[in-house]
Amino acid sequence: MRKLLVNISLLAGVLLLVSCGNEDKNSQQQAQAQQAKPFPVITVPTETVTGYNSYPTSIEGVVNSQVRAKVQGYIQEVLVDEGEKVKKGQALFKLETQSLNQDAAAAKANVNAAQVEVDKLKPLVEKEIISNVQLETAKAKLQQAKSSYQSIAANIDYGTVKSPVDGFVGSINYRQGSLISPTDATPLTTVSDIQKVYAFFSMNESDYIDFIQNTEGKTLQDKVNNFPPVLLQLANGETYAEKGKIQTVTGQINQNTGTVSFRAVFENPNQLLTNGNSGVIKIPQTYENAVVIPQNSTFEQQGNIIAYKVGEENKVTSTKVVTKAAVGNLYVVESGLKKGDKIVAKGVSKLRPNTKIEPQEVAFDSVAKPVKQLFQ
Repeated sequence: MRKLLVNISLLAGVLLLVSCGNEDKNSQQQAQAQQAKPFPVITVPTETVTGYNSYPTSIEGVVNSQVRAKVQGYIQEVLVDEGEKVKKGQALFKLETQSLNQDAAAAKANVNAAQVEVDKLKPLVEKEIISNVQLETAKAKLQQAKSSYQSIAANIDYGTVKSPVDGFVGSINYRQGSLISPTDATPLTTVSDIQKVYAFFSMNESDYIDFIQNTEGKTLQDKVNNFPPVLLQLANGETYAEKGKIQTVTGQINQNTGTVSFRAVFENPNQLLTNGNSGVIKIPQTYENAVVIPQNSTFEQQGNIIAYKVGEENKVTSTKVVTKAAVGNLYVVESGLKKGDKIVAKGVSKLRPNTKIEPQEVAFDSVAKPVKQLFQ
């Protein structure tokens, strides 16, 4: 009996030790869970940054002249090729004019016959053998015959279709053997002067009002003169070397599209741009002394931009950030944060509100490296 009691006492002691060990282990785990983890933190600055508002654009040569035939006929010969540089008055197409030549020969014969009649009647009038009325009638017929001949001769000349301007030949829409006429909907080709090109684009009403209000000048023309130079992003994503100048703005809202039309002009010394090119016009927008934060220091939640602000006792709170624009990898802040606030710079996806952290201050530029290229 005594031996049994000793064993029970030993077993109780072991269980007590195991229980105490588990309690110590749980306490250590809770202490480790409550220990603040290090996170990089930045101080929110104000800077002057320049972003760009972008608008799709279409390109046309400053001179963009359609070439059409003035007479009907079959194309006998195409004298130029697409993309070829031509001069004003240079022959582009030659039409078949055989039937016109026959008409011209007949008209010329009528002129000669009418001239003979006039020459015959003149001495008779001078001798008062016939009245002057007959001579005047013959002269009228002569003039009519000459006009008919000149008209046919002009049509023969129109059989050679010439370039109306200096420029470059566009697509040739008709080839040898095609029957063409002045009423064709499609021109023979287009000749464009692309030493300079126009870029046409549109702004919605809201952007237009902002743009006009933020441009110096009393009148619309004053504002047009003060518009900043614009950039052209090409279809391959590269930025065109030449800067453009906005020349005109309609100033009227298109009721169908709700937009206002603009036209910018670009120098085109290397003829890189041509009719039909597309791209994106980029208009600079400068934000003076703006509150900026890195985009990668935020996350989206139900359509809102959220940052974690470091507060008392190094606890973080989620803050909704309202932005004006995205510039590079930065947000320009309208509300939600101010200069001097401290926010978590990286790892925000690992945090929850009211989490205590160990803040580690880092330089703003180390988080937003492209900022140096954006600051003026």
